[in-house]
Amino acid sequence: MTTITDTAPAGTTAETAADVAAVTRLFDLYLRSLDDRGAFDETWAAAFFTEDATSSTPAGDVRGREAVAANVRTAMGLFDRTVHFSSNHLVDVDGDRATLLGNQLSTHVLASDGGLFVSGGRTENEFVRTADGWRLSRVALRVVWKEGTPPVIPDRAAKT
Repeated sequence: MTTITDTAPAGTTAETAADVAAVTRLFDLYLRSLDDRGAFDETWAAAFFTEDATSSTPAGDVRGREAVAANVRTAMGLFDRTVHFSSNHLVDVDGDRATLLGNQLSTHVLASDGGLFVSGGRTENEFVRTADGWRLSRVALRVVWKEGTPPVIPDRAAKT
């Protein structure tokens, strides 16, 4: 019978296990906050991101906590409701840095017509331990499949 300790990386300590739990919880709270449809303001961003965080998602590539918040506000404004589900988290902690790799399934109800858009992909994230706890320094979502028609990102429509 396989136990958690049988599959833990060599050198795993209680402190590392606590860091893995904290990183996973922060990421889960971040995804939940998207579905809760908050303000996506500076207070929201400071709870999840470092000041120099980067984000690379279908909504675009941005750098800086304020730009991440603005990008999320724009993207989430395209939907009436969403549900983001992340699974198969692989978390590695190295001192004050960590990575979280996982799968993500995102379901969106379009604000424009109530249609449904669903996507599945891989998420790659980096975290930094700060004075306020773990924060995301990089978020990247690579969509590998989708069903339905995605909305047009306003900035992209203006450039075409």
